Amino acid sequence: MHLAPEPTDAELLAATAADPAAFGGFYRRYERRVLAYMRQRIRDPELVADLTAEVFARVLESTGDFDASKSSDDAGGWLFTIAHNTLVTSVRRGKVADAARHRIGMLTPLVLDEDAFERIEALDSLGGEVITLLNGLPETQRTAIAAHVLDERAYEDIAAEMRCSPLVVRKRVSRGLATLRARMEESS
Repeated sequence: MHLAPEPTDAELLAATAADPAAFGGFYRRYERRVLAYMRQRIRDPELVADLTAEVFARVLESTGDFDASKSSDDAGGWLFTIAHNTLVTSVRRGKVADAARHRIGMLTPLVLDEDAFERIEALDSLGGEVITLLNGLPETQRTAIAAHVLDERAYEDIAAEMRCSPLVVRKRVSRGLATLRARMEESS
């Protein structure tokens, strides 16, 4: 049985206008990474959730602005630029920016359930040192580890997204984790 390859970020964003479920796929692909990004910078889980919601509301508003020709179908850089700008704007104003959420009709405050709190709090258990070491890995290893270990995705899914074989993804995860382990042992 041949599985269809996962759609690229560009395909998901382009399909969003006609198929809202496409945006759901994009959201699931990046939710944990945006949460982790915000959690590294903000310690309050409520603020992390609000900022993450605003980021995805802004992305939803601007799906037509994504230019795949500048980023090889990977919208990660574009998404994290929006995340960074959302965070900076909120810090500058002293409150969470919520204009995009209001424009798309998301008027009620975001309420976190226990699962959402646990996911955000689990990011803290990684510790700042591990995140710093993870950020020091080559991009391909960091992406593979984040997708497999943090996002709990299958090697096959990651391989389709990274356009390589599952074996290559396994090697990237294995080498990256070995490097992290060695660096952690060196620092202790």
